[in-house]
Amino acid sequence: MKKTILLFGLLVTILSCKQQQIEQDFEVTAFSKIEINTLHEDSISIRAIVIDSNQLWFAGNNGKYGAIDLKTNKKFRGRISKDSLHPEFRSIAKTKEGVFVLSVANSGLLYKINKDKTIVKLVYQEKNEKVFYDSMQFLDDRFGVAMGDPVSDCLNIIITNDGGNSWQKVPCEKLPKVEEGEAAFAASNTNVILRGNSIFIVSGGKKARCFVSKDKGMSWQVYETPIVQGKAMTGIFTADFYDEKIGFIAGGDYEKQEANVDNKAMTRDGGKTWKLVGQNTGFGYASCVQFVPKSEGKSLVCVGGTGVHFSNDSGATWKKLAEDKDLYTLRFQNDSVAYAAGRNRVVELKFKE
Repeated sequence: MKKTILLFGLLVTILSCKQQQIEQDFEVTAFSKIEINTLHEDSISIRAIVIDSNQLWFAGNNGKYGAIDLKTNKKFRGRISKDSLHPEFRSIAKTKEGVFVLSVANSGLLYKINKDKTIVKLVYQEKNEKVFYDSMQFLDDRFGVAMGDPVSDCLNIIITNDGGNSWQKVPCEKLPKVEEGEAAFAASNTNVILRGNSIFIVSGGKKARCFVSKDKGMSWQVYETPIVQGKAMTGIFTADFYDEKIGFIAGGDYEKQEANVDNKAMTRDGGKTWKLVGQNTGFGYASCVQFVPKSEGKSLVCVGGTGVHFSNDSGATWKKLAEDKDLYTLRFQNDSVAYAAGRNRVVELKFKE
């Protein structure tokens, strides 16, 4: 028995030392500068982009959408109209069969565009004066989720299980109730995050909370966050999850864009609890935050009203890499290259040590 206990203790010690060695060997790259290259310019406001292999798709206002070949810089531009109106798109997502764009306001219009760009099909439409869709994501080539502001007393959520060819609204009785004045912001298509079987949805306004489903929307839990809230233009504007446990939310007060207190928080337990980080430092109002790939959830980049900022210590400290205040959304292609879009342009971001 004593030998068994000694062997077990020795094994625990070895494994502990091994884990410590792995942690010591891992070093997070510290970016010190950034190179910004313009890929596309137009009269357009872009808050939705998605990388599909070697193509960057974008969608914006006035019915405009398009794609840029990241190898040849060849560009495709399209425009959608419905009943002589041009919808404003702030959500975009992809599967192996198509790219999907979703408009914000009444009528809510969701289109599927095939990969060769020859067919544009309306796959979902919702008419309601309160309709305002904020974000859409696919987990894989079958399951996708889109969410919007409440049309009754719950968030407006639709789900697809057939790759986006058909969408079903989740009944309000199966969703958590929202508080008065609680909604969401269509700032960068980052209100919905899908990781594994988990759905994470963040809200803003008079309440800033995190809605979590661990079973693809069958049941939900709602967790409070410490992000500034209480007014119509406060709360969580953007979120990202590195995996099903590590997540980051950011936002602030849109009407006080320099304020950098109570606007950043981290979770390590899948959204159940949140800890404020980076108090009185780094960015103010945030439009989009993204984890840097292969950083073990330690490196982040944020764009918004106070420029482009980078952190390599889980949001505790931040370094401003660019003054550009007109970028609204970004996505990483790898651990040193990302693409961003905003007012009238799409850019490539090259991060350097």
